[in-house]
Amino acid sequence: MIRPHEEVYGRSLPFGERPALLLVDLMRAYFEPGEELFIGSRECLESASRVLAAARAAAVPVVHTRVAFGAGGADGGLFFRKVAPLRHLVGDGPLGELMPEVAPADGELVVVKQYASAFFGTTLASTLRVQGVDTVVLAGVSTSGCIRATAVDAIQHGFVPIVVRQAVGDRDPRPHEANLFDIQAKYGEVWEEPDVVSQLARSIA
Repeated sequence: MIRPHEEVYGRSLPFGERPALLLVDLMRAYFEPGEELFIGSRECLESASRVLAAARAAAVPVVHTRVAFGAGGADGGLFFRKVAPLRHLVGDGPLGELMPEVAPADGELVVVKQYASAFFGTTLASTLRVQGVDTVVLAGVSTSGCIRATAVDAIQHGFVPIVVRQAVGDRDPRPHEANLFDIQAKYGEVWEEPDVVSQLARSIA
């Protein structure tokens, strides 16, 4: 007998006691009209800015990520070969800059990565663990790429992934919605922005 979908997938994971906010790849490349990686909207950036303000008010740790490759993209391997627009992120050019709305404040870590997941090939997991973090709140781009990959790796590293629905974006609503559906079903939790902001406010010591 095949059980109903809700009995197989979608159990809830609790928002933990020690969250951190992870802002994934909110770089100019995704928000500059006419660029190959442009996602067509700034709504997720505006939402991420509000979530960031709430995290800072609650003294919740904040980590930013951005993508940058060495000369020729040699440190990007097959991923760099597969995704042609990544060539614009070689070095420290303007398209790799984090957007002013979510610019890092003093003391906020910026992780430079080469692959989709913020955990792959970086020290992110150990950095969060030593701070006692149990929950990673995710905002950024793109939902079907770096957000999904980071959510999957977060749960595999023992952190509860909380994806802020309004604070993530993609180039097309179809992969965006499909991946939010899958994340909620199997890899983490998808929360509305107001609920995340309220929860962060409760984190104030």
